[in-house]
Amino acid sequence: MLKFYTGFEINDQTGNALTENEMTTIHYDRITSLQRAAFAHFPELYDFALSNVAEVDTRGSLVKCFGPLSSNTLHQVASYLCLLPTLPKNEDTTFDKEFLLELLVSRHERRISQIQQLNQMPLYPTEKIIWDENIVPTEYYSGEGCLALPKLNLQFLTLHDYLLRNFNLFRLESTYEIRQDIEDSVSRMKPWQSEYGGVVFGGWARMAQPIVAFTVVEVAKPNIGENWPTRVRADVTINLNVRDHIKDEWEGLRKHDVCFLITVRPTKPYGTKFDRRRPFIEQVGLVYVRGCEIQGMLDDKGRVIEDGPEPRPNLRGESRTFRVFLDPNQYQQDMTNTIQNGAEDVYDTFNIIMRRKPKENNFKAVLETIRNLMNTDCVVPDWLHDIILGYGDPSSAHYSKMPNQIATLDFNDTFLSIEHLKASFPGHNVKVTVDDPALQIPPFRITFPVRSGKGKKRKDADGEDEDTDEAKTLIVEPHVIPNRGPYPYNQPKRNTIQFTHTQIEAIRAGMQPGLTMVVGPPGTGKTDVAVQIISNIYHNFPEQRTLIVTHSNQALNQLFEKIMALDIDERHLLRLGHGEEELETEKDFSRYGRVNYVLARRIELLEEVKRLQKSLGVPGDASYTCETAGYFFLYQVMSRWEEYISKVKNKGSTLADVTEVSTFFPFHEYFANAPQPIFKGRSYEEDMEIAEGCFRHIKKIFTQLEEFRASELLRSGLDRSKYLLVKEAKIIAMTCTHAALKRHDLVKLGFKYDNILMEEAAQILEIETFIPLLLQNPQDGFSRLKRWIMIGDHHQLPPVIKNMAFQKYSNMEQSLFTRFVRVGVPTVDLDAQGRARASLCNLYNWRYKTLGNLPHVQLLPEFSTANAGLLYDFQLINVEDFQGVGESEPNPYFYQNLGEAEYVVALFMYMCLLGYPADKISILTTYNGQKHLIRDIINRRCGNNPLIGRPNKVTTVDRFQGQQNDYILLSLVRTRAVGHLRDVRRLVVAMSRARLGLYIFARVSLFQNCFELTPAFSQLTARPLHLHIIPTEPFPTVRKNGERTSHEVQIIKNMPQMANFVYNMYMHLIQTTHHYHQTLLQLPPAMVEESEDVPNQEMELETEEEAMAAQADVIPSPTDTSSSQETPAFQSDTTPSHTEATTNQTGAGSNADTIPALPEFTETVSEPVTEPAEADTSQDATAAPADTK
Repeated sequence: MLKFYTGFEINDQTGNALTENEMTTIHYDRITSLQRAAFAHFPELYDFALSNVAEVDTRGSLVKCFGPLSSNTLHQVASYLCLLPTLPKNEDTTFDKEFLLELLVSRHERRISQIQQLNQMPLYPTEKIIWDENIVPTEYYSGEGCLALPKLNLQFLTLHDYLLRNFNLFRLESTYEIRQDIEDSVSRMKPWQSEYGGVVFGGWARMAQPIVAFTVVEVAKPNIGENWPTRVRADVTINLNVRDHIKDEWEGLRKHDVCFLITVRPTKPYGTKFDRRRPFIEQVGLVYVRGCEIQGMLDDKGRVIEDGPEPRPNLRGESRTFRVFLDPNQYQQDMTNTIQNGAEDVYDTFNIIMRRKPKENNFKAVLETIRNLMNTDCVVPDWLHDIILGYGDPSSAHYSKMPNQIATLDFNDTFLSIEHLKASFPGHNVKVTVDDPALQIPPFRITFPVRSGKGKKRKDADGEDEDTDEAKTLIVEPHVIPNRGPYPYNQPKRNTIQFTHTQIEAIRAGMQPGLTMVVGPPGTGKTDVAVQIISNIYHNFPEQRTLIVTHSNQALNQLFEKIMALDIDERHLLRLGHGEEELETEKDFSRYGRVNYVLARRIELLEEVKRLQKSLGVPGDASYTCETAGYFFLYQVMSRWEEYISKVKNKGSTLADVTEVSTFFPFHEYFANAPQPIFKGRSYEEDMEIAEGCFRHIKKIFTQLEEFRASELLRSGLDRSKYLLVKEAKIIAMTCTHAALKRHDLVKLGFKYDNILMEEAAQILEIETFIPLLLQNPQDGFSRLKRWIMIGDHHQLPPVIKNMAFQKYSNMEQSLFTRFVRVGVPTVDLDAQGRARASLCNLYNWRYKTLGNLPHVQLLPEFSTANAGLLYDFQLINVEDFQGVGESEPNPYFYQNLGEAEYVVALFMYMCLLGYPADKISILTTYNGQKHLIRDIINRRCGNNPLIGRPNKVTTVDRFQGQQNDYILLSLVRTRAVGHLRDVRRLVVAMSRARLGLYIFARVSLFQNCFELTPAFSQLTARPLHLHIIPTEPFPTVRKNGERTSHEVQIIKNMPQMANFVYNMYMHLIQTTHHYHQTLLQLPPAMVEESEDVPNQEMELETEEEAMAAQADVIPSPTDTSSSQETPAFQSDTTPSHTEATTNQTGAGSNADTIPALPEFTETVSEPVTEPAEADTSQDATAAPADTK
C-alpha cells in the first residue's frame, strides 16, 4: 500500500490528478535526465546513456547497469539528480549500496499504470484470495490494531483514488460474502472420499449441484494491444433431480447471473461429520474456485434460450446444460501457469457449481461499472467536485451560494391556503399582489430576494443593513391554473398535506439548483417532502428530467404510489428494475408496461379522434394513424377554432355578447357526453375560459398522439422501451443497485437527466450513491446535472457490511450522506413527527436536535385512546431464565432465547383474542436465530388457527427499517452481553417502528447498565417491569391513554403464567361461544321466523364453518418430531369455537369440530432451532459476526 501511494498519479504541488500521458511524460523526463547526467559525468555509464529509453527503463535493465557501480558512485549519481546532498571529497557515503540502488531504480523504472493493473485484474475472487486472512480477515475485529486495508475517510486525493478505494473494498466485502456462501453450500453437500479415491456427495444443497460435464467451447482472439482473450465460453451440465420449486430456481437463472465453479478433493472417508468450528478447506478438500457468468440455458438443439416475452420451451428429462462466460483475465493467467509451470488444467477439474441469491449477486456488474468509470473521464459537476473529495467550503453547493439561484418559483399545490403560506415562512414579510382575500387562494407563485455578487450587504451611513427588510420580503402572486376541459377527470389532483415550515424549507431548497440534504427522523414525512419536490420540479421545469434513486424497491414503490396521487401525467413516469411487481396498483410502470400503456392509450385517443371527426361531419379516415390525426388537427380542428375565435373575441369598443360564446362553439356535439350545460352563461370571461379549456382538452389529445407517433415507426418492444426511456419519460425511478448494474447500458443509450433525488440516502453505500451521478455522458465536457437532493437519516442504521474489519476499520459502512454531514454540508432537519404517540417518540427523540410532534398526534382519537387490554402504551418486560436457560447459541452468532420467544408469542395471541387485528401487530427481534425460533413457535401455536392467525411480519430490526406498524413486540434476546444493540442507531430504529404500542422483552439487568442505551432505558425502567394487562377490557376501548381503568388490572410475573393465562382465556372464550351457538340452534321455529337476521347469520356461520374445516390443521402434539423446534406445548381435549365479536373481526365463524385445538402449556422443552431451514433463503445483516461485547 505504501509503494502504491508513493507512486500515486497526482501532482505533489498542485494536488491535481495526472493523466496516463502526463505520467508517461514525467517518466521520460526523469530517465532522460539520468541519461544526460550519466553521459556528462560517468564514463562507465556511456552504454546506458546512449541506449533508447524503452531498452533501459525496466527494473532488470536498471539493476544490470547500476549494480556494478560502487556505493560512492551511486551517491554521486543521486546527488547530480538532487536526490541526495553532495558527497564531500575523500569521504565515503554513509548509505548502504542496497538503499542507493533502490533509490535510483524505483525512481526511474517504468511502472504499469494503475488503470492497466485494474484492467488486467480478474473480477471474480479465487480460492487464494477468498481464504487469505491478510486480505479478507474473518476473525472478530476489536477495533484496535492496523490492517493492510484501504480506508474510506472524509477526504480523498482525487476521483481516481476515491473510486479505487471503493473498488477494492467492494471487491473484498463481496469476497467475504462469497466465502460464507461457498462454505455453507459445500458443507451441506457433504463431499467425502469414495472407496475408489473419487468424490461422493452425502448431502444436498439448494444453491449448489454436482457437475456432470464441463467443456470449454470457445476462446476468442484477443483485442489488439491486449494479451487476454476477448471472450471465453464453456458449457456446464448438471442433473436437476430435485424438488420442482428448486428445479424452477435453477432453470430460472437469467443472463448475467454469476455462479461459481468449485473443485473439491475430499480426504475424509464416507460418513465423517463436518464441524463448522474447524477450518473449512481441509475438511472438504477444496482446491479451486472460479467465477462464471450465465449466458443462458441450452435447448434440445444446443441453442441458448433467450430471455423474452415468449414462454420458455419445456425440456424433457432432468439433465440441463448452461452456457457460461468465464473471466478472460483469469483464464489467461491459468493457461499461462499451466504451460509455463506445468500445473494442472484447472478447467478439467470442476465438480460443483454454486449459484447465489440474486439480490446478493450483483457484485461483478458493480465492479465492472466502477472499472469503466475509472477508464473514462469522470465529469462531476464543478459545484460538487470539491465537496465529494472533502475539500473547500462544505456549504458552497447550497442553493443560497449558487450563482444560478432562481428568484421566482411556482409552488403549485404545496400550500393549502394563504395562512398556511404565511406560517411556513416565519420571520418573513409576505406581500400578496392582490388585496381581495377571495382571490388569495392557491396555487401561489413566490418571488424570493436573491442577493447578487458574493452576498455582501450594503450598509448605510449609520452602519445599518439597508436591505434587511428587503431580504425578508416575499412577493406572493396567486394564479389560476388554466381550465383543462369540461370532464371531471380534467380537474388536477391536489396535495392535501399541511407541510411544516421546515418541510417547506426542504421543498424550497430542492426546487433550487445545488445540493440539498434533508435529515428526516422517523415519521417526519420524508417521502411526502420528496414527492412534493418531484411534483414542483415537474411543473416548474417541464423540459427537465428527474432521476429518483432509492435503496430498496419498497421505498421506491411507496414513492410511486404517492406520486400517482399528485398532478403528474402518468405517461411521463417510468420505473426501471424488477421491483415494480410489488406496486400496489393495477398500473404497470415498468418499461414494457409503459410501452403497453402507450399502445393502448394511442388506440383510445384515435377513437376520440374518430368521434371528433364524426361530430364535425368530416369524411375520410383521420383516425388511421397518429400522422393522419395530426393532419386532421391542423386542417380541420385548428381552422374551425381560429374561425370561432375571430367571431367571439372583443372587436374594438363593441361589448362581447355572452350568448355568442356558446352559439358559435364548433365542438358542441363532441362534448355532448360531458356534464351539461357546458357553458354557464353568467359572464363572457367565464364562458370563454370554458371554451378555451375544451380546446385545451382537444389539443392535448393530438399532442399526446404526436408523442406516440414514434411507437408506430418503431416496431419492436425493445426499441419502443428505449425511446420511452430516452425521450418520453420525465420522472425515471430505479434502485441504487439497478443504477450500478445498468450504467453501461444507460450511457450507451444516451440517457439524460437534470436532477437526482435520493431517498434512504444514509442506507446506500458510498459508491452506490456516487454512480447515479454519472449515468449520462457529459455535454461539451460539462455535466448537465443541476440538482442533487439527498433525503435520509444518519441516526438510523447504515448500509449493511457483514465483515467487521471492513465495517469498522475501513469505515465502509459510512454512507456518502453521513460523510457529507460529518464534513459540515448544510442540512435541513425535519423537526415534527406524525407517526407515533408523543410518549413513544420520547424514547428516541433525544437522538435528534429538535424533534417534536405534529398536532394530530395529540388530537386524533387513535393516538389519545389507550391500548385495550394493556395498562401502558409502552412497557419493558423483564424475562428471566426459562428452565435455567437464557440466551443460547446453537451456531456461531445464531442467538436464541426460548423464554422471550414464548412470551412474545403469548402476548401476540392475547392481543388477537381481545380483538386486535393480527395484521396491525409486528414482531421484531435483534437476531436472525430468534426470528426463526419465533416463526417456528407461531407455526406450532397459532399460525393455522383462524381465530388468531399470524402477525403482519416476524423479522429483524435491521430488515424492518423504513417500515412501521401500530403495535410492535420486540425481543432483545441477549442475557450475557449487550451485543450489537449497543449501536445507538439500531436502538433508534427499534424504538421508532411502533405507532401506538411498543412492548419490549429483555433481560433488564443487562440492558439498563449499558451507557449507550441509558436515555431510552431510563424511561422504560421508570414503569413496572412486569406485564400489566386488563383482560376484561374489550377492543377497541374508550379509555384515554394515561387514564386509570375501572377494570381489574392483572400483573403477569413470568412467561409460564402468561402462557397458561392465554390458554385459559382461549378456553373460556370457546366455551362461552359454544354455549351461545347451542342456545341459538335450540330456539323454537316460531322465534326463528320472527327474526330475519338469525337464519342469515346461521347460514353464514355454516358456510364459514365448512370453509374453515377445509383449511384448518390441528397443531402438532409435543411428541411430534416433524418440526425442528419443540417448544412448550398446550394440550386440551376441548375444541374451540368463537365469539360473535371475533367472528365479525376475522370474518370466520367456527364450529366445535373444525377449529384447531390450542395446546396447553407444559414445561417440557427440547433443544431450540439450530439453524434456518435450507428452504428459507432469507439472510439478514444481523446474522453476521457483528457482535460487540
